[in-house]
Amino acid sequence: MRGLRIRSEFLAANSGKRAAMPAFVLLVRPRGDGDATLGMGFTVTKKIGNAVVRNRIKRRFRALARTLYPIEGVAGADHILIGRSAALTRDHAGLVQDLTKALGRIRRDLAK
Repeated sequence: MRGLRIRSEFLAANSGKRAAMPAFVLLVRPRGDGDATLGMGFTVTKKIGNAVVRNRIKRRFRALARTLYPIEGVAGADHILIGRSAALTRDHAGLVQDLTKALGRIRRDLAK
């Protein structure tokens, strides 16, 4: 897995497939470069809260991604999680269930 850091990578992922969940929005865009490495990025806007709150949500997303992306992720694609306010209060099991469901939807959409 590689981390997405450059704004252009986030903007490019915005043109990919989208799955909205209560705690986040998942964006997935296949890169098409032949590399099977998964890209992952996280963003939480200032509307959600101060820096402490935003960083807490991003830490939760990182832990979630490390466990699920190698198993459920789309190979050769960039994955972006956009945090919503429910990400702070939702328990870990709920986040795992939501991300698994969202990745399943994305894989189905990409297979069409």
